[in-house]
Amino acid sequence: MPAKDTYHESFKSALIKDGWEIVRDPYTIRYEGLTLFADLAGKKLFSAQKEDTNIVVEIKSFLSLSAIHEFQCALGQYILYRTLLSQIHPTYCLYLAIEKRIYETFFQQKGIYLVIEEYKILLIVIDLAHEEIVQWIN
Repeated sequence: MPAKDTYHESFKSALIKDGWEIVRDPYTIRYEGLTLFADLAGKKLFSAQKEDTNIVVEIKSFLSLSAIHEFQCALGQYILYRTLLSQIHPTYCLYLAIEKRIYETFFQQKGIYLVIEEYKILLIVIDLAHEEIVQWIN
């Protein structure tokens, strides 16, 4: 079983407050002999659509001294998970969940923004103090 990120419970709480039901914690991705663990999966029923929307969320704390190293690891993990999910659950959306402070500083750099755009990384930005989602970036 993988270790949980420092902010795991706060991020999970923010999703629940936003109306998401956590259906797996962690979410196991199995494909052709590979077994990987994303942090969690959630679903939400949107009445206008009359169907569930399913997400898989990978939480990153960015607490080490090197934010760029953490970003490199997160990017590789995100691409790997998204590629495998596209084969086993093509309707699921994968999100990278990050804390508001790191979004407002590190993620606003032009080079990081370029990579986010190029690889179409979906983000959930969380206010840890209030355990609330501040922004969905699709």
